[in-house]
Amino acid sequence: MHGIAGSVAQLAKLERALSSAGYETLNLRYAGRHKPIKDLLEDVHRDAAWFLDRAAGRTHFVTHSMGGLVARALINRYRPAALGRVVMLAPPNQGSELADLLARTTAYRRFFGPAGLEIGTKRGERLCQLLGAVDYPLGVIAGSRSLDPFCWLIIPGPNDGRVSVARTAVSGMADSMTIPATHTFIMRNRRAIEQTIHFLRYGYFRSVSW
Repeated sequence: MHGIAGSVAQLAKLERALSSAGYETLNLRYAGRHKPIKDLLEDVHRDAAWFLDRAAGRTHFVTHSMGGLVARALINRYRPAALGRVVMLAPPNQGSELADLLARTTAYRRFFGPAGLEIGTKRGERLCQLLGAVDYPLGVIAGSRSLDPFCWLIIPGPNDGRVSVARTAVSGMADSMTIPATHTFIMRNRRAIEQTIHFLRYGYFRSVSW
């Protein structure tokens, strides 16, 4: 599942790698910029129901950025009977300080829409309830490289230019790791792809030293 302004094309390399590893994939397009998360999860559930409700095999989720929040909400409300493992690439599980700042601008609000106001660090009880608790095998891969010096001034600590490493974490996750990748291209990063497949197979990330 792609991010708020992402596309299925951005996940094409990852999808091919998963297919080559033996997984049947559904790279689903959804209108991330035009609806709040509570409506996006309903759209995804409607369009992916045929894939999610199959009797054979386990259903894994692999997401980028806000796609992780949509997946959390979807699992919380419509958990597949044979839920497998979940890998999130650069998810704003605890929100983004950059979104906090930009949400004050008209341009941001117009472009990113309702969901753009939900990926900040300040969340209401209703959204927290929608996302639910993580009680399934979840692996989080964060990025630590940014090409924008402005973002390094806004986002505290190591970050990928959109989300800090610290704020990708969520209570209940099984494993996490950080790689030198940017938010925009982490889903195409060879290391991220290899680690995603490893987690789906074994439930943990492979130990490495860069």
